[in-house]
Amino acid sequence: MADGAFSYDGGRVEPGETRDIRYAISETYMGDPVRIPVTIVNGSEPGPTGVLSAAAHGDELNGIEVVRTVAHDWNHDDLRGTLVCLPVLNVPGFLAQQRYLPIYDRDLNRSFPGSETGTSARRMANHIFENFVAPCDFGLDFHTSTRGRTNMLHVRANTAEEGVERVAKSFASNVVIDGVGPEGTLRHEATVREVPMITIEMGEAHRFQRGLIDRALAGVESVLAEFGMQRVSAVRWPGWRTVIDGDAEKTWLRADVGGLVDMHYDGGDLVEEGEAVCTITDPFKTDSETVTAPFTGLLVGVLENPLVYPGNPLCHLVELDTSTRHALEREQSNSSLPA
Repeated sequence: MADGAFSYDGGRVEPGETRDIRYAISETYMGDPVRIPVTIVNGSEPGPTGVLSAAAHGDELNGIEVVRTVAHDWNHDDLRGTLVCLPVLNVPGFLAQQRYLPIYDRDLNRSFPGSETGTSARRMANHIFENFVAPCDFGLDFHTSTRGRTNMLHVRANTAEEGVERVAKSFASNVVIDGVGPEGTLRHEATVREVPMITIEMGEAHRFQRGLIDRALAGVESVLAEFGMQRVSAVRWPGWRTVIDGDAEKTWLRADVGGLVDMHYDGGDLVEEGEAVCTITDPFKTDSETVTAPFTGLLVGVLENPLVYPGNPLCHLVELDTSTRHALEREQSNSSLPA
């Protein structure tokens, strides 16, 4: 982008220009193009290029509204740099309201950076990655939990990479889960190729959850402020933050029996070691099993569908250090006070 224009295979967007594109990444059985929506907002002043992506899993909807809002509802008159907005990466999955590519039965978010001669999923991923991710300076990839579970808003990032740590902390979520991420995921492969990217997990599939969407939009604004792309906004501090690294305890609690689950806590709640997180009962309520917390921690993800087989996940529990725990307790205590 030496001349300030954003170029992709088939076109370019000049400084001061915004363009909506339906970009072909594959073809159907009938030979018709499979197109993804892309909005490129190129500011009139030079600056970094950031990519915002959502719906790599077709039934994960919250991020779609985040990316659409940034692209079409925000005022970009003072934008320095370029925003590449990809609200629906997995169009076939989105149309079918399925997680994976329904025709090809592949996980698009295990197919990056893709290949020109690989599977259908990898060819799609290649078109997306080379045209709209590789040219960028940072990235935000929005996800939700899978069907039947929900996540509190949190970031997943490889904070050992300085550039990724900068993006992760400026997004201003309370929780950052540290790790390189699975191979083939967009954030892992982008980071390997020197485009520092984070994953934002927020809520559940098949829904727009306004509160989470608004919090994520505040996070986007904070990142743009960190990179000097907006004059009026400022980098946010979330009040408290914990980075869950390899030394912290974290676990998915799983059911040992089948039945109906009564969750006693919500995502984002603090539970003490030994407390009952949920109870599983049979249809007659004659047999029950209580699942307790093995350590004091934060419930990052919890079950929404109350039906389980043995081995099904119930909740995602992560350890908090003492100071973070006290900060969370103060926050939750203040939020319970009358206005």
